Amino acid sequence: MSTITSDAECNWYANVPKVELHLHLEGAIPLPTLWELVNKYGGDGEAPNLTALEQRFVYRDFKQFISTWSWKNRFLREYDDFTLCAEAVARELAGQNVLYAEAFYSPSDFAAAGLHTQELTAAVRRGLDRVPQVEVALVADLVRDDGAQCAQRTLAQVAELSDYGVIGIGLGGSEADYPPELFNEVYAQAHKLGLHTTAHAGEAAGAQSIWGAIELQVERIGHGTRAAEDEHLLDYLAETQLPLEMCPTSNICTNVVPRLAQHPLRRYIERGLAITVNSDDPAMFGTSITIEYRRAVEDCGLSREQLRGCILRAVQASWLQAKRKRALAERLQRAAAWRPVGAD
Repeated sequence: MSTITSDAECNWYANVPKVELHLHLEGAIPLPTLWELVNKYGGDGEAPNLTALEQRFVYRDFKQFISTWSWKNRFLREYDDFTLCAEAVARELAGQNVLYAEAFYSPSDFAAAGLHTQELTAAVRRGLDRVPQVEVALVADLVRDDGAQCAQRTLAQVAELSDYGVIGIGLGGSEADYPPELFNEVYAQAHKLGLHTTAHAGEAAGAQSIWGAIELQVERIGHGTRAAEDEHLLDYLAETQLPLEMCPTSNICTNVVPRLAQHPLRRYIERGLAITVNSDDPAMFGTSITIEYRRAVEDCGLSREQLRGCILRAVQASWLQAKRKRALAERLQRAAAWRPVGAD
């Protein structure tokens, strides 16, 4: 997807300090770690080796991606599996100089396997805490495919888990089949509980889905890629500065956008929208936050100054307290790799 870059340029993308707000833990499991779990549970005819596992993560569309997501989750069956995977994901983030991340996890996906939300969350936190170089807060994905009643139950369960770093909720899954309006009461309750909120919208469904998420009074929009289908919506997003958690490679892999050169990332920034750049499900899309930063510049047409602006917007759009946001922004801008001489 990308053009050839010099070693110095590659080093800049690798070394610049990063913040990520749209990352699914279960979609970020490094393939060698996932392969370890596949072997642990007796293998699978659809992925007899690591190469076949890599090939499994190619999708015709968003619907096939959701199907593959569910297939992959079959190999997460015990609490220790989540500790293993969370540690592996955190090490990947730390290795890319990610300083702070807010990561989704989907406890309701594993209820059928007999795993309970509190114990599963504790297992995830144990793994994350083994990598102190990166701070990872947790956002419970309510999984719209399970319906509003299940979302309500999950909300009640995670509301008591702030000690494990659960700070908010999200709404992922089959957006076109389960519109935001189904979850109005769930989000109203989340606000009463003091939880932060985001929702996937404008990815597998159009602009009306984004309006629906706005009606939920979310603090951020996951993706928002199809906002351009409604000029009034673009005006609203620019005026309100409601942050978008954009994930370019994800949108290509699920066929939301044909190719990176046509991704609206740059157009939205130039329109004045509050844009952040993220990796979504990096292991399932053959990407990383480092690669996303490079592609944002080389394929989507951002300048490095615009990319740095996206990183700082991610700090402001994060759910850290104001004092910690200021400290993180200062830390980013003090880093030697932030603006090296002659880089721009």
